[in-house]
Amino acid sequence: MLNQIKGLHHVTSMAADAQQNNSFFTGTLGLRRVKKTVNFDAPEVYHLYYGDDAGTPGSVMTYFPFPDIDRGRGGVGEVGETYFAVPKGSMAYWKERLAERDVPLIGEEERFGQSYLRFAGPDRDGFSLVETDADPRLGWSKAGIGTAEAVKGFQGASLRLKDAGATAELLTFMGYQQVDTQKEWTRFSMPGGNGADIIDLQTLPQAGSAALGAGSVHHIAFAVDDRAAQLEVRRALMDTGYQVTPVIDRDYFYAIYFRTPGGVLFEIATNEPGFDRDEDTAHLGQALKLPARYEPFREQIRDLLPPIND
Repeated sequence: MLNQIKGLHHVTSMAADAQQNNSFFTGTLGLRRVKKTVNFDAPEVYHLYYGDDAGTPGSVMTYFPFPDIDRGRGGVGEVGETYFAVPKGSMAYWKERLAERDVPLIGEEERFGQSYLRFAGPDRDGFSLVETDADPRLGWSKAGIGTAEAVKGFQGASLRLKDAGATAELLTFMGYQQVDTQKEWTRFSMPGGNGADIIDLQTLPQAGSAALGAGSVHHIAFAVDDRAAQLEVRRALMDTGYQVTPVIDRDYFYAIYFRTPGGVLFEIATNEPGFDRDEDTAHLGQALKLPARYEPFREQIRDLLPPIND
């Protein structure tokens, strides 16, 4: 069993409109945009990162906004919902805030002794807010939302699967522990994790397969401290039979990817070097940052990207 993984690092999803996406996460949810860059494989498309003040691993939601992309189709083989942790006693505030901004509220649901406020993002993305106690993380509180209400980061996420057995074995190998079951749900937790340490498996044997599009999660990333720990995890996964990519430099972290038995794309990402490697913390997310290979084409790329009004 591995002991290098600390919980979630980030969750990366697809969107249709960059401005709408930016306004929702920085305005409605009050997260900080910590990086404005481009997709490594499609530089005419933004890669936008939102999180706490420093983009701490376990707080970062990222998006590829592809103009005119078709909406995704929900089903098995995907991340179902991403859970955001909020301070104890703040749920009434969030119900009112989301309703005032015409955010589609799916409703409240009790799961494993906690109340989840489920809602949809601009592309019908699946999200929940959950009050967490004894969570020392501080949210970004400079967007008109006080520290008593600010999103702290992730609590975790759910995976929709036709059969959860093999994925449950994988999570156990990764260091998660099964803590409870409830109807079609099985909960896993990372002992001593980074706060973003819950993974719920939802078994839906009759459901159809998901199709990637706007509102879909592209991949879910798990955090390790550094490259040495990442290489240890990579070797262990490969020894177990997983097909794992070589290490890829993503500028703000190093990444490896592999497909899970249930079809979900997992990433293992390093906490180093962080989002302040090319911007000081006070100005994160303000300037357009490009991977080095695209820097000679900055003007052309900038002309292709739609403007974002902060």
